[in-house]
Formats: sequence, C-alpha cells, structure tokens
Amino acid sequence: MDKTFDVVVWGATGFTGRLVAEYLADRYGLDGELKWTIGGRNGQKLESVRQAFKAGVGQLPPQVADSHDLEALRAIVRQTRVMCTTVGPYARYGSELVQACAEEGVDYCDLTGEVHWMHDMILRHDASAAASGARIVHTCGFDSIPSDLGVFYVQRAMAEAHGVYAAEVKYRALDFKGGFSGGTVASMLDMLERAEQDPSLEQLISDPYALDPQDGARGLDGPDSNTAFYDADFKAWAAPFVMAGINTRVVRRSHALMGYPYGADFRYNEATLIRGGVLGATIAASVSVGTAGVLAAMAFAPTRNLLARWLPSPGEGPSQTAREAGFFKIALLGKHPETRAKDVLIYVRGDRDPGYGSTAKMLAESAVCLARDGINVGGGIATPASTMGAALVDRLHQNAGVTFELTSRTEPEGAPDAR
Repeated sequence: MDKTFDVVVWGATGFTGRLVAEYLADRYGLDGELKWTIGGRNGQKLESVRQAFKAGVGQLPPQVADSHDLEALRAIVRQTRVMCTTVGPYARYGSELVQACAEEGVDYCDLTGEVHWMHDMILRHDASAAASGARIVHTCGFDSIPSDLGVFYVQRAMAEAHGVYAAEVKYRALDFKGGFSGGTVASMLDMLERAEQDPSLEQLISDPYALDPQDGARGLDGPDSNTAFYDADFKAWAAPFVMAGINTRVVRRSHALMGYPYGADFRYNEATLIRGGVLGATIAASVSVGTAGVLAAMAFAPTRNLLARWLPSPGEGPSQTAREAGFFKIALLGKHPETRAKDVLIYVRGDRDPGYGSTAKMLAESAVCLARDGINVGGGIATPASTMGAALVDRLHQNAGVTFELTSRTEPEGAPDAR
C-alpha cells in the first residue's frame, strides 16, 4: 500500500524532536527521496517549526493529534511507514501511539528507557504487532543502541573469527562529555514515582530479565552491580553505570528474540571504568556511593521533588556548540568460551553528546532504516539489534558519526593495575 510519508517525527516541537527533524532536513532534505514530516499536538507550534525550516508549500505538512486520541492517531499512522516519537515520559504520553501502530501494521521507534512501560507494551501489544507486521522498536537512542548493537557487533566478529559466540560480553563506559537529556530525567522520575505508588513495579524493574518473553529461558545474570569492583579484564576499578538497568534488559531481550544464539549461559553486564591508578579504588567507591545516594534520594518523594528543580526539564537542552563538543567512548569485550587469547574487543564512539546530539541522530537513522532498508524481519515489539542489526550499524557508520571499531589489541584499554 502506498503511503504519504516514510517517516513522521512525532513531538517535533520538543527539544529532541526538533533535533531529529533538523538532522533529517540536513541529511535527506525536504524534497528528497525520503518523504517525511513533523507531528504533535500543537498545530501552531508545529507551523513555527515548519517555517523555521523555510519549508515551501506542501513541505512538512504538520500532522496534529493529541497523544491520547487513539482515532486521531490512527488517521496519521495510516499515512506513514514509520512513526518516530520523542514524546515522553512514554508511560504518560506514548501508549496510544504504540497501540495504533501495532494494530495498523506500521513501524515505530522511540527513545524510551522506561522498563515498566516497555514490559506493559509487550504484554498488551506484542501479539497484535506480530499479527499486523508492525516492528515496534523501543530504545533507539544512547539507551540502548551502543549496548544492543555493540553486543551484536562483538558476537558477529567473534563468530567470523573463531566460529563460536562469546560466552560473556562486558560493556565498559570509558569517556563521555555531555549530560543526559531532560526527557530521560523526566522518564526516570516518572518511573520512580510510579514504583513508589505500586511496589510491584520495583520488583519488575530490578528483574534482570524483565523484558524477556514470559516463556523465555532465564540465563545466569543476576542483579546489576551497585558497588565498586576491580575488573581484572580491564586492569582497572569500575563503578555502576547508571543506564545499566535499561541496557542490560534490552540486550537480553534481543538474545531471546533471536533464538538464544549465544547459548543458555550467555552473560552480559555494564559498568563505568574508573581511571586513576592507585586512587582508582577510592574514586570507584565514591562514584558508587554517590550514584546510590542520588537514586535513593530520587526514590523518596520529598527529595525527588527537590532534585527535580536542579535537573534538566523536558524541552531543555544544551547549545549547538555544547552538543558538537560532546562525545562518548565505550569498550565492549567479548570473552571467548575457551581461549582468552581469542577474546574480541571493540570500541563504540559517538561524535556528539550522548543525551542529545548522538541520540537524535541514532533515532533518526533508526526510523530511516525501518522505512527504507527493506528489512526482512517480522512484526512484534522488538529491539534495535533483533530488528535492524547490521543495516543500522552500517547507517550509523555512514551517516550519524556513531562508529563500531574492532581493535587488534590483545588487552583492553584500561588503567594501571591498582589493586
């Protein structure tokens, strides 16, 4: 069936949504082969965005609907191949759009990191998406593309080099410049508020396999590390990584959806690598205590409300100069099941700040990948790796400044032994 649009950027009046639209305009133009437009709930604001792009007659026609108006959303969804949404917190504003896409057979991608909401969407709409052929792909930003595609890339390299898959993959955050987005903060606060009201959500969020199919096989991974530890593989101290509670669940869901190719005993974990020589242990411990303190404060309503005043709000973000000065660098180590000399190490790098610049480009390319790359994968509520895999890796390499580099180093880049 012919569609009016390849991609609709939903929430284009918000800070991140506008970045996605700007990227599409710069990379693909307003009248190029990619047919895309903008959408949201406020027609007047959308028209202002359209005019800022100096769009001509018929270019970027705004698609207007309230996020809770299911029938109005259906009318927009039926016109497009992919709905690309930045409207969060998704548990508040995203459920009807997922339903519309799942039932109408239209692909979808977003930036959510809300484990409880993704779990709910799987229960409610996975079956209808599978039946209609809709690929519903959550977590198409900094959480969780470097993690999910990073594991995919490591395992592909391991299989090509040695004919087996890694028994364990470690993700270690090495270097960052730039903060988390106001939308990410708002989603985290909303998730903690809901967990305070419904204690069962806390148990769900802490489950390492929270996003796996209900009838899936559970692996060997336990709770995420919340303390400092010495990582012998990287010869450095490590501290908890704040996004691990999202990324690890996505990686495990990918493994399940792909049919458990890495084996029933496959393990995956994430942490932040601490450099500091002999001071590494002290720094790692301080980071661990600080992270735990902030999370504890956010879990308690009075202190959560106080912290919210100091954290970035949705719609706010850094300047273009700050975004372009940002970057990230991550190492992923795939451990050979028998011979450590055959381990595989890759680096994932981004040329913009993780929370805004790189995230906007990753989401935009995910939408284009779904719309234009002829991916032969069935419908359902999926993940970046299980749906787009190599096609998205290639797009990010070519267009988005996000690279996956296989290194010939025999040992991971780390700090001097500081035990």
